Amino acid sequence: MRGRRKIAVLAAAAAVHAVYTGLKTYIRHEEDKRTEAPGNSAQYDLNHMKERPGTLLRGKTIIFLGSSVTYGAAAEGQSFVELFETVDGVRAVKEAKSGTTLADRLSLPALITFGNGDSYVQRLRKLDKTIQADCLVCQLSTNDATMKLPLGEISSGRELTDFDTKTVTGAMEYIIRYAQKTWNCPVVFYTGSWYESTEYEAMVRRLYELQEKWGIGIIDLYTDKHFNEIDREKYDLYMYDPIHPTKAGYAEWWMPEMERRLIEILAEKQEGES
Repeated sequence: MRGRRKIAVLAAAAAVHAVYTGLKTYIRHEEDKRTEAPGNSAQYDLNHMKERPGTLLRGKTIIFLGSSVTYGAAAEGQSFVELFETVDGVRAVKEAKSGTTLADRLSLPALITFGNGDSYVQRLRKLDKTIQADCLVCQLSTNDATMKLPLGEISSGRELTDFDTKTVTGAMEYIIRYAQKTWNCPVVFYTGSWYESTEYEAMVRRLYELQEKWGIGIIDLYTDKHFNEIDREKYDLYMYDPIHPTKAGYAEWWMPEMERRLIEILAEKQEGES
């Protein structure tokens, strides 16, 4: 009997090792593919980017909250965040983790800690509360759409305890209110460029509904038809897949529009306060 158990344990260990080895091989293969993508060639590295003098963003401390797109997962970790630092002199606080969602969701860690520590909500709460933040820029995560997490409803309340963070809408409202209470700074959500997703479309519509309630800024790359009207050759250079930009995609396509809109939003906020 003991012999059979030992064999079973060894077989299970071998299977786990095989899966782990296979996963590591797959990850290395994907990393090699991303590195070799034309849009990630050396000409798009940060050392080729020129500083832009006199920009409104210079010296501002901006918290960037997101997942793989904010991280730059298909661009060797170089996203628009590093471009804002290099080109505009932004003091960036980059809180980005691939595969994470706006909403809390049940997972193995959740079963242990009674809360998914990888969600935007939970990671936001771990940030330094003494940061002198001038703005919070939050990614409208495609992961929530891919995982088909519940959209939820807009709350009638305005306090943190009023929001169901296990829904996308509740998580978004929590993030907005938390940033207001903690750093007293403007909140701006940005979307990805267009890709086919009924769930993400619904999230973008909800974003505009939340703007009515909270007065947040929106950098909408998703529904902007003019922005998305690029030829196939450029699209293939700029996007590693329908969701993730390459270094070229961030530098030449996303960043200029995000920069323009963020400057407009913050300028409007400053005018409103003066």
